[in-house]
Amino acid sequence: MIFQRLWEKSDIQDVISHLLTGRKFEFDVERAIFLTVLHRLMTSGSDRHCDRWKRDYLIPGTEDLELHHLYRAMTFLGESITDEGAALGPRRNKDLMEEMMFQHNKDLFSELDLVFFDTTSIYFEGQGGTFFGNRGFSKDHRPDLHQMVVGAVLDDNGRPVCCEMWPGNTTDVKTMIPVVDRLRDRFGIGQFCIVADRGMISSDTISKLEARQMPYILGTRMRRVKEVKAEILTRAGRYKEVYPENADRSKPSPLKIKEVIHNESRYIVCLNERQARKDAADRQAIIESLKKQLKKGPKALVGNKGYRKYLKVQKDSAQIDTAKIGDESRFDGKWVLTTNTNLIPEQVALKYKELWRVERVFRDVKSLLDTRPVYHQKDENIAGHVFCSFLALVLRKDLDRSLAESKNQFEWNEIKQDLKALKRVEIEEDGQRFAIRSECKGVCGKIFQSVGVALPPTIKALN
Repeated sequence: MIFQRLWEKSDIQDVISHLLTGRKFEFDVERAIFLTVLHRLMTSGSDRHCDRWKRDYLIPGTEDLELHHLYRAMTFLGESITDEGAALGPRRNKDLMEEMMFQHNKDLFSELDLVFFDTTSIYFEGQGGTFFGNRGFSKDHRPDLHQMVVGAVLDDNGRPVCCEMWPGNTTDVKTMIPVVDRLRDRFGIGQFCIVADRGMISSDTISKLEARQMPYILGTRMRRVKEVKAEILTRAGRYKEVYPENADRSKPSPLKIKEVIHNESRYIVCLNERQARKDAADRQAIIESLKKQLKKGPKALVGNKGYRKYLKVQKDSAQIDTAKIGDESRFDGKWVLTTNTNLIPEQVALKYKELWRVERVFRDVKSLLDTRPVYHQKDENIAGHVFCSFLALVLRKDLDRSLAESKNQFEWNEIKQDLKALKRVEIEEDGQRFAIRSECKGVCGKIFQSVGVALPPTIKALN
């Protein structure tokens, strides 16, 4: 009942119905997609598990759906409608849905001044289709399996705009420019500022963004980029305090910033002194442990990356490298941003910190919605499977927004537990049938109220 209301408000139901115009499926595709998305939200698992799961729930319109209907619904979402070439892959029905949903929610997006972009990898059990399935850098630590790369784009309000999909051997630095171009083409957006993590950028990427006159706020690789390491971090200058350190952990994390101009490029050095102390303490703990391990001989240290960082190895001997310790301390609690915007340094730092919402999105997709691993073998089914997680994410964020508007904030696991506890039991007595609702406990009542759905009556005559 909760997510059906959000499904309708987000216009997903109408968008699917529009795309199905003229299509003659012998089953209700919209209900099959809703069932899959609802299952992804509440428990997740394979489509086969979804088919068994629905037996325990009263979900109007899904009574006659079978497993093969769910597979065909995934195929419909991932169905190719044009061919844009091997690099981007074909446009699919899911792309049309994203564009139509964007138009419906345009008032929520305002002018999409900022977009946040990040990627992750999702591995397959099997080959993973002819387009998506490839081996590449695995963020799941499964380099032995084929995978795909998925990118998520969020707006200023944390609402998902679209998800992009690439073969598994696509590197992060090759994904940003196609996303920028496709956002402009697909959604008719003239100008926006893109915010992305350090793994997304290279000098070539920045040059292409500049050529497109595209504003950006990008993280840098402090340890790998010589210019940042040697020039930016060592530049003298006072930090300006944005947020003071506070014992109240509900307050924003402490933040200081310093602007550096180098070779006509603009950098913002950010410092969290609380994190700096933690980094120093963690490093000291490693050094103390390393001193003990050194007594066992250098062979005991070879397999430990944390140790090797601070070692100087010479033939059959090893000793702690004090120069490396001092060098590493320069990074404590810091991150460096580069931008071509006119935003003041404080705004640049705070906007970049909002990118962490995208990282939370991927944790939602992977941990809460459990997108991985994917068992489908065809590209269309794979695209549809991942897109259902995106739709589940849209509903999840819409629920968060509804709760926030009514001044409520609950943990997701708490929400799921209390919603699952609400039961309807049918009984028959003296020839009359009744539906009895269980007691509404925990946060359940506030969720119904926030979304604008009336609780079912405690008892209701069915005949």
